[in-house]
Amino acid sequence: MVWPRLSHSLNVLIASSSPCSILFFCLITERPGSWAEAYSLANETVQQLTLDEKLGLVIGVGQFGSRCVGNITPPSRSITLSSTTLTIPPICFNDGPAGLRLVKEVTGFPTGINAASTFSRRLMRARGVALAEEFRAKGVHVFLGPAMDIMRNPKAGRGWESAGPDPYLSGEFAYETIVGVQSVGVQACAKHFIANNQEHWRYGLSADVDDRTLHEIYWWPFMRSIDADVASVMCAYNRFNQTSSCHNEALIGSNGLLRQGGFQGYVVSDWGATHDSASDNANAGLDMEQPGDYIVIGGGVYGNGGLKSAVNIGDVSVTTLNEMVVRVLASFLHLGQDSDYPAINFNAQEPDGSGNLNLGISVRSEAHTALTREIGAASAVLLKNNRTTTTGSVSGVTLRGLPVAQERIKTIAIVGQDAKMPNLNCNALGECNDGTMSVGWGSGTNSLQYIVPPIDAITEFVGNSATITSSLSNDLSAGPAAARGKDLAIVFVNAMSGELGAYDIVVGNMGDRNDLDLWYKGGSLVKAVAAVCNNTVVVVHSVGPVYMDWSTHVNVSAVIYAGAPGEQTGPSIVDIIWGEVNPSGRLPFSIAYDEDAYGTEIVYNSLGFPTIAYDEKLLLDYRYMNKQGITPQFEFGFGLSFTTFSYSSLSITSSGSSKVISFNIANTGAFDGTEIPQMYLGLPDSAGEPQKVLRGFDEVVLAVGQTSTVSMTISQKEMSIWDVPSQSWVKPSGTFTVYVGASIKDIRLTGSF
Repeated sequence: MVWPRLSHSLNVLIASSSPCSILFFCLITERPGSWAEAYSLANETVQQLTLDEKLGLVIGVGQFGSRCVGNITPPSRSITLSSTTLTIPPICFNDGPAGLRLVKEVTGFPTGINAASTFSRRLMRARGVALAEEFRAKGVHVFLGPAMDIMRNPKAGRGWESAGPDPYLSGEFAYETIVGVQSVGVQACAKHFIANNQEHWRYGLSADVDDRTLHEIYWWPFMRSIDADVASVMCAYNRFNQTSSCHNEALIGSNGLLRQGGFQGYVVSDWGATHDSASDNANAGLDMEQPGDYIVIGGGVYGNGGLKSAVNIGDVSVTTLNEMVVRVLASFLHLGQDSDYPAINFNAQEPDGSGNLNLGISVRSEAHTALTREIGAASAVLLKNNRTTTTGSVSGVTLRGLPVAQERIKTIAIVGQDAKMPNLNCNALGECNDGTMSVGWGSGTNSLQYIVPPIDAITEFVGNSATITSSLSNDLSAGPAAARGKDLAIVFVNAMSGELGAYDIVVGNMGDRNDLDLWYKGGSLVKAVAAVCNNTVVVVHSVGPVYMDWSTHVNVSAVIYAGAPGEQTGPSIVDIIWGEVNPSGRLPFSIAYDEDAYGTEIVYNSLGFPTIAYDEKLLLDYRYMNKQGITPQFEFGFGLSFTTFSYSSLSITSSGSSKVISFNIANTGAFDGTEIPQMYLGLPDSAGEPQKVLRGFDEVVLAVGQTSTVSMTISQKEMSIWDVPSQSWVKPSGTFTVYVGASIKDIRLTGSF
């Protein structure tokens, strides 16, 4: 049996008939200016600017002073340089990491955690390209993303914006997203620097992290962002080791972590994350303050004459101010934004699309819709599938479980509030959960304008082939009544989280989740439906791990963890359930039986801003569980397929200072499919590392009976630990063990060097 695979990747994006895609293909084939060239022009420019013109380039125009979420005041004149004439436009900053926020006629892309669930560098990069195409076409210069905040605790409110608890996976997600975004000429902004890992108390808590943990866990994705040539970095709200992140010289100063790591762009504050004096921030390395005015939680340090006064009295030198301006201009020039860049054509102050500043330009395309659908399906993780067939063999037609055989299923129940259309009139932060959950809330939310909920997609797909009965609530009586005696019941449940914002509470949760339960008694709903239907398929839309004690119910035939998949949530889940796509998603975190299995906590209650000691050090998620001998319900990297794969012929060779790990994978089942092999490394005992750490993964498409050779390279840095005394990456001496398999627990091949 062949299950067609969608392949709307970079090639399809480029080949799209969309004028935007064609334009941007032309743009991305041109090499942007080198940093040296950009800095040369920026240095020449700053010499011709007045003090007020310089200040305008590093101070935001105010929270409500722009058509964008953030902006600056450019010089009102063109600057004549030795080789060109430079006109600097307003530089538009806009949310969010999963698509434009506060804007109409855009795509609601899958979230960061779903991109991570694909374990596909191809799709991570294609998503970055597509995001940037829309940002650019709307006139946005700076994409406020990607987020790369490590999921230190599974209840963290904004964990879904990033890529989970593993630094290597987070780093690859960050790298591929940034390369994709900046290939289109849009600046990426890596955020939130650094150790921004919970919402409660985020405006002043201190994350106290030792140097080795900092480098090996929280710095790793930012390090990979620099490898990707990121143009800007956003400093976080929280304090780091007792000092505000945005005036923390050890992080952002000329000899701080960022600059020592080779970062050549500029540092911008999170909105309102500046405190104390202008000189404290500028002299520590903060290049730009946004939004520029005071917004209760902070800000307004550079604005309202603060930075100008500091320069005039000598607390901030003109040389320092010039360097700040030069870094902002160099990033703008490095990405070629001084030439033929679209003008801003929307107004974030009127997100309903009204007013004459909203020009109503659609930046959507068929390619972007197809990519969103593809990632939605590729990120769906099949956790359970008790399939029975007409013949009793895998090649038979499905009677129970997945993939559903359309000709066999004649009565279907769709149960759960999460299946229906969400509230399209929610506020600008998306702080609602009264329909299907496709994205969390806060500044990282995205457009629901074109969302296709599961009930609509299923109804359209099924057509007249079956009778559909629905109960689009979590009513514990109505759901079972709809499902009783049906050939198939599909139950949709969810859990949501988001940003703290103005201490906003959504269904009793203030950013971070209160617990790992499904919302609205979702677990009870599953049990009630399963009690009356022996072919109950459960779809979980969630921002992170949830309890699934119900998954072992004998009548629950299949469980799909679909995450937060964006606007094509309905079509993408139809593709999985009815087998248009063979599932290949993998968990980017572990799903445990209780919260204690994660080894960390969210600090909810405190007398004032707390100090949070990261005493778990390197032991997050599966690393902690392995150390403690804890077996999760579903482990990191886990995900089932409709087919089976075998691994063989492991070889380990050297290539300079790197190691090349090669092996064969064969599709031994009855369906074409995609395997996601993962490579974990065990360092010598003397290294003091976790038992296994992720150091490679791939996406391998195989037809039935096909075998492919896979190669993964481990660089010397990926074999190294951060040595605090020498302040360097050091490869420990001793024996390294290589583990290759389908998850952290499902190891198929082992070798050593």
